[in-house]
Amino acid sequence: MKAWFRIVAVCCAVLSGPEVMAQQRITLLEFDDLTDWSVDDHGAALDTFRVTCGDLDGADWQALCAVARETDDARSFFELFFLPVLIEDGDPGLFTGYFEPELRGSRRPYPGYDYPIYAVPDDLPQNQPWYTRREIEEGALSDRGLELAWLSDPVDLFFLQVQGSGRIRLPDGSLMRVGYGGFNGHNYSSIGRELVSRGIYEPHQVSADVIRSWVGRNPDEGRELLWTNRSYVFFREVSEVPPDRGPLGAMNRSITAMRTIAVDPDYVPLGAPVWIESRGADPLNRLMIAQDTGSAIKGAQRADIFVGTGRQAGREAGRMMDPGRMIVLMPIQRAFAMIPDTIRVASN
Repeated sequence: MKAWFRIVAVCCAVLSGPEVMAQQRITLLEFDDLTDWSVDDHGAALDTFRVTCGDLDGADWQALCAVARETDDARSFFELFFLPVLIEDGDPGLFTGYFEPELRGSRRPYPGYDYPIYAVPDDLPQNQPWYTRREIEEGALSDRGLELAWLSDPVDLFFLQVQGSGRIRLPDGSLMRVGYGGFNGHNYSSIGRELVSRGIYEPHQVSADVIRSWVGRNPDEGRELLWTNRSYVFFREVSEVPPDRGPLGAMNRSITAMRTIAVDPDYVPLGAPVWIESRGADPLNRLMIAQDTGSAIKGAQRADIFVGTGRQAGREAGRMMDPGRMIVLMPIQRAFAMIPDTIRVASN
C-alpha cells in the first residue's frame, strides 16, 4: 500500500513523570514502513495484549480491548485500529534483555545461605534516597524481620535485583517466587560499565557470566564493585502466579517470553503494542507488548526484552545489547492527537 501520509512533529511536552522532556520528535508511519511486519505472528502478540489490555486507561483502549477479546484476525485488528507512532528523544535506540532467574535458596538462614532477600520496609520513604546498597548489606536493616529468604551467593542476589523477579528453588525442591516490591531511591548504575572504566575489560567482553566470574575470583574487590551500584531493590512473595507461568510485570500480570518488553512509561503507555526492529547479530522484528518497566530503562527508544526463565534465558539476555528502533502502536485518534493542530493542518 502506498503511504498516504507522513506527519512529523517536533515539540516540547511535559511528561507524565517528574521530568520535562527537552524535545521529542513524533512521526506517524504506516504498517508498510515496519520491517517484516507481514511475516510476524500477530496472533501471539494479540494473546499477550489481551493479558493486560483491560488495565489500560481510556475509553478508546477499553473499546479496543473488547474487540481484541472477540477477534480471530490478529493482523487486521492491529492494522484497522492502530497507527504506528515513532517517538524519538534524540538518543539512539537500544535493546537489552532480561530474564527471570531461578536460584537456590532457603526460607531460613543456615550455613551456606547468608544473603537475605528483603521485603519492603514499612518506613521506606517515597521519592527520595534512603540507605545505600552498602549500608543495607552492612546491616542497616538487620533484626527487623524483613527477610523473605536467603541465598547462597551475593551475585545471585545482585542479579535478582537487576532482573526484578525470580524463582527460588528451596531445599525440599519446592519453588518460591518473588517479585519487585520497591527500591531505595538511588539511581541504578552499571557494574559492567564500572569494570570497563577501571580498565579491567573492554565493553564487548562484559556479560553477566564475566561479572560473576570476576567477583568470585576477587571477593573483597567484588563486594566493593557491587556497592558502586547504590540502588537496592526490595521484594514481595508472589503466591498468586503458578510456577509454570511468567513472572508478574509492572502491570501486575504475568509477562510473556519474547513478547513482553520493559519500557519507559513516560514515553510508552504500559499495555500498548510496540513494534521493535532490533539490528544486532540476530535481527529481531516483532510485535511486543509494553508490560513492564525497569530502573535502567529510560528514554523513548529504550526497551528491555523479556527472554524467559532460567539459566539459558539468562545467557541469551546477557548477550543482548543491540541498536534499532521501536514504534508504538497507538489508537488512531490518540495517535493524531499527539500531533499539534498547526502541524496537522499544514500536512493536509
